[in-house]
Amino acid sequence: MPMSFDLSQLLLISIGYLILLFGVAWITEHGLLPRAVLRHPAIYTLSLGVYASAWAFYGTVGLAYQYGYGFLTYYLGVCGAFLLAPVLLNPILRITRTYQLSSLADLFSFRFRSTWAGTLTTVFMLVGVLPLLALQIQAVADSVQILTQQSGQGTVALGFCILITLFAILFGARHISAREKHEGLVIAIAFESLVKLISIGAIGLYALFVVFDGPAGLQLWLDSNQEALKTLHTPLQEGPWRTLLLVFFSAAFVMPHMYHMAFTENLNPRAMGTASWGLPLFLLLMSLAVPPILWAGLHLGVPTNPEYFSLGLGVAAGSEWLSLLAFVGGLSAASGLIIVVTLALSGMVLNHMVLPLYQPSADNNIYRWLLWTRRTLIAAIIMASYGFYRLLGAEQDLANLGIASFVATVQFLPGTLSVLYWPQANRRGFISGLIAGMAVWAITLLLPLVTSLPSLQLFGLTLSFNADTWHVAAISSLAVNVVVLTLISLFTQRSDEEQSAAEACSVDNVSRPQRIQLMASSPQEFAQQLAKPLGNKTAQYEVEQALHDLKLPFDERRPYALRRLRDRLEANLSGLMGPSVAQDIIETFLPFKMGRDGYVTEDIHFIENRLEDYHSRLTGLAAELDALRRYHRQTLQDLPMGVCSLAQDNEVLMWNRAMQALTGIEADSVIGSRLSNLPAPWSELLGRFVDDQSSHMHKQKLLVKGQTQWLSLHKAAIDEPGYVGGSGLVLLIEDQTENQMLEEELMHSERLASIGRLAAGVAHEIGNPITGIACLAQNLRDESEQLEAREASEQIIEQTRRVSRIVQSLVNFAHVGSRHQHPNEEVDLAACSNEAIHLLSLNRKGPEVKYVNLCDPAHRVSGDSQRLVQVLINLLGNARDASENGDSITISTQINEHQVLLQIEDQGSGIDKEIMDRLFEPFFTTKEPGTGTGLGLALVYSIVEEHYGQITIDSPVEHTSQRGTRFTITLPRYSNISNGAYA
Repeated sequence: MPMSFDLSQLLLISIGYLILLFGVAWITEHGLLPRAVLRHPAIYTLSLGVYASAWAFYGTVGLAYQYGYGFLTYYLGVCGAFLLAPVLLNPILRITRTYQLSSLADLFSFRFRSTWAGTLTTVFMLVGVLPLLALQIQAVADSVQILTQQSGQGTVALGFCILITLFAILFGARHISAREKHEGLVIAIAFESLVKLISIGAIGLYALFVVFDGPAGLQLWLDSNQEALKTLHTPLQEGPWRTLLLVFFSAAFVMPHMYHMAFTENLNPRAMGTASWGLPLFLLLMSLAVPPILWAGLHLGVPTNPEYFSLGLGVAAGSEWLSLLAFVGGLSAASGLIIVVTLALSGMVLNHMVLPLYQPSADNNIYRWLLWTRRTLIAAIIMASYGFYRLLGAEQDLANLGIASFVATVQFLPGTLSVLYWPQANRRGFISGLIAGMAVWAITLLLPLVTSLPSLQLFGLTLSFNADTWHVAAISSLAVNVVVLTLISLFTQRSDEEQSAAEACSVDNVSRPQRIQLMASSPQEFAQQLAKPLGNKTAQYEVEQALHDLKLPFDERRPYALRRLRDRLEANLSGLMGPSVAQDIIETFLPFKMGRDGYVTEDIHFIENRLEDYHSRLTGLAAELDALRRYHRQTLQDLPMGVCSLAQDNEVLMWNRAMQALTGIEADSVIGSRLSNLPAPWSELLGRFVDDQSSHMHKQKLLVKGQTQWLSLHKAAIDEPGYVGGSGLVLLIEDQTENQMLEEELMHSERLASIGRLAAGVAHEIGNPITGIACLAQNLRDESEQLEAREASEQIIEQTRRVSRIVQSLVNFAHVGSRHQHPNEEVDLAACSNEAIHLLSLNRKGPEVKYVNLCDPAHRVSGDSQRLVQVLINLLGNARDASENGDSITISTQINEHQVLLQIEDQGSGIDKEIMDRLFEPFFTTKEPGTGTGLGLALVYSIVEEHYGQITIDSPVEHTSQRGTRFTITLPRYSNISNGAYA
């Protein structure tokens, strides 16, 4: 008595298995699996095992029975496609990820810039895949009928469709955003692939080692049943295996479930490399079990159709566990394909059939509307598949249904290849070729399938669907498609949009986007404009998400960054609503400025970034040209002169390292912005130079963060690529600050030297007459008895003393600067400061101030102590003169490795910045006439210089009160030359 199972038992097994799949997905989406596992190439490779549907689990045995070793084309076709991944699949993956194209309809709609291209692809894909979905339903229903030995497949099929609808929604339509990767789905499909592999592997091993008692028993049976081998070889020599190979080759990337898992749900782009050999290995392992199962079925005389030998083998052998394992494997194969296909088709229908006709109001929650619409479409597609299954009456072979579906999808092969390798193809050619090819397919394959006509008379030709003619229909439909696509594309013109999209999709593409000014000038304006079609919350979220993807701040205003933001928004909306709808929204609400002042050039900075990304992929002449480009660019980057390149609209295109060091502005923050948006004072300086007619501006004085810089600027006009009628500018900025300071120091030293020589001569020439006048005045005072004469002579003597002091100052000034004359002695600055304070205290004139000596006695310098006391007297005296009663004057020291810093700080009135540059000039003074010679600070400067030191001034010290002055003198530390140690 044949073994049978209870229907409720199989129902519980089915529900339990689907719950297990859902549990795997739930665990994944709640982060309970390590991220390394999710992105492991093995997971991606196993998820591509969705290709092995119920036809692979059941139908390939029937293929082997019908076409012999031709059944291997089912595996070899997809293996060939993945072995060509670098030139076929990787380019599609790049386009899909860059522009967020979630389906083949999205790809065609984007490439041909046509809503009709996406809509027709969706309609034809939906019709073409219905036989494949019906195949899965029929496989499950038939397997239940075989195991239960009961009729009622229709009820079983309906129950399965309802169950799988629920799980398809739970798997693929639980997120608000349709753009998110369904990590749980990827893991669940990978788990299903393992179940299929284990199941069919176990059945194959059972056939080999139990049915045939090992390889020797199998060989013995084959020797006595040569017909079995003959039936495997003969169809391979005579049958349409080449057509099968082509059909299954195209299925690897045009079938909706394969496109979805290979590209849309790809979590790790690098995993494609592993899948290029991992998937062929997986399919090889599955194919190894097919011949033993076929031979075991023939040996045992399994009463089922050869397509169900995988299931009937356990029934015929009386093995309950093997039958249940085969049922679970078939259920896994069918459910996995239905879930992924309906998920992919629901997105295509939503983006290319629903949204072009009706878009939700901005007042609604768009995300929720899209979610529920997609759930409804999933249910509708599965019910449509069930309806198609009932229309066929469950009388078709699985092979017939599978081949019909695969031949339908091969009509998308010419369009896919033209996307990558034929930029001249246009929307008219693609649409016409697709319609022509699908029309031939519908007449030759679909119509006989649904009408159950043995033959069809058309234009005097007899068309029938059987093992001898289906491949003729396949080749005919594909040939018509290719011819129409080619002829119409050659004799019609492409639009500018198509041409741009073709360049973006071509395999050797390096994107060359245009640099056009946008109407919106900030992300806030982007959100305001997108709120009109999307609503405030949705628009705000989309803008924030795009900014996060690009790592841009919300206050970004650079034109370059805003163009990237616009492109990113279009890509994100494309993943959400399809490329056609996304393009319409972006072009309508975020338009470019195309007025009188608008002009279009290539986005040089973006091209540079893409070339850097493609650097490792370039070979041959392209690699040599790129190396030359990089060399010249590196030359500009390392040039010890600031280089800034400007477009005609003053957008910054280049900002080299010297420019960064000179301005303190990073290149990443300025490239792509307008010149007027640069921080002060650079925007004013460069803007003035750009507007100036001259090509050079020499020694421009600029105050940057309190520091004075002198710059020389040069400019030259340069043509912008891709734009005729205007030119940009290259600015060169040379820092002349150090040269200017050296020149001023040299001039100052020369003035001091000249005045010193003059002072020596004047002192010599004036000294003798003054001495004589003083002697005569003293005689007159001592000898005269007239009071008036004695008073006059006293005044003369006082004036001659004053002249003598001035002459003595001139003599002292003339004698400074002889570096070799002062001893290199150890000088205690604290002691020098005390001496200077003591000498100044003897002079009671001036305000009463407090001297605070904070000099560290351990801070010793190398020099002449008397000269340095003279420096301190001059500086402290000036500080006292500028102070008020009760103020403090502080003297302190600091040290570093080789120098001592001596600081004198007062609380006085400060120094006007306008005269600060002249303080050390001889005879310059701010004191009242008769109270100063103007030689004190000049003398200080000379003494410090002869000590190999420097002197700087900070005034005011207190910025709030604008009072106080600080003199800082840098002197060399004293070194003990004998042992080389610093004291």
